[in-house]
Amino acid sequence: MNLLLEWTSAFFLLAGGFLCITGGVGLLRMPDFFSRVHAAGVTETLAAPLLLCGLMLQMEWSLDLVKVFMILVFVLATNPTATQAMAKATLTGGQKPLVTGNDAAKGDSPSNS
Repeated sequence: MNLLLEWTSAFFLLAGGFLCITGGVGLLRMPDFFSRVHAAGVTETLAAPLLLCGLMLQMEWSLDLVKVFMILVFVLATNPTATQAMAKATLTGGQKPLVTGNDAAKGDSPSNS
């Protein structure tokens, strides 16, 4: 049982670390604010809970485990809301998403649905 917990914890930690790295690369490579917010939102919403779950599997039953679980619940509740609020505030402020020539030519035709 202990070996299973260690392997599961290692998987969660490695997956969370991989998502953190890819999210950081996404922040550097994306062309506009909205794409960067999406990359940051994915990193916050997926990577942080995976890392926290990996840490929780390494812990003993204690008050520290409860605290990490409360942090996990808080992260899952607030990060998607914060990402959406940033994007909506930016739209309200007048910044528009970057649209390439291919996207503008497609439009809302029924064949794209």
